[in-house]
Amino acid sequence: MLQSNSRSLKKVRELLRLYQGGAVFTAFDTETTGLSANNDRLLEIGAVQFSKKGVLDTFNQLINPCCPLSPAAMAVNNITPQMVKDCPSEAQVLPGFLHFIGDSVLLAHNANFDLKFVNTALVRSGYQSLQNKTGDTVHLAKAAFPELPNHKLQTLAHHFGIHPGNAHRAQDDARVCMEVFLRCLQQV
Repeated sequence: MLQSNSRSLKKVRELLRLYQGGAVFTAFDTETTGLSANNDRLLEIGAVQFSKKGVLDTFNQLINPCCPLSPAAMAVNNITPQMVKDCPSEAQVLPGFLHFIGDSVLLAHNANFDLKFVNTALVRSGYQSLQNKTGDTVHLAKAAFPELPNHKLQTLAHHFGIHPGNAHRAQDDARVCMEVFLRCLQQV
């Protein structure tokens, strides 16, 4: 059961209402060349679009960041320069991502990080920042499962028996994010 005084309780109930009402959600994740949205670039965007009817569609695209990849980033996501050298740039990928998400409700695990990177890339490419409703599964999971030692995506996947696939790859992390979200809704 959700912690009763949690600020996230209201958000969970709002998202549950939208979900039960048939709203379309898009769980998404990014992989990046580093931790600074202003200095680093998108390397991969993965997304799973779903509603109460189930998975509707998926989006996954490696991105040529047009800059060197740091050893630290490669150690986390296992994306190499060879994998992205012939891939489209951020500016080429973003229109397809915008079309994919439409006006769906966005979900991400540690959403501020992913939204900051996507919004910075959008502005850099001449677009406006995202205006979609958003939910953060870190906050939702903290409210729904306060007893867990931490609320990292892989910890939650292990706790729920969700197969993580390739952890720290955008498509698999987006799928796990969706599944964590659905588990959080069951706690309302």
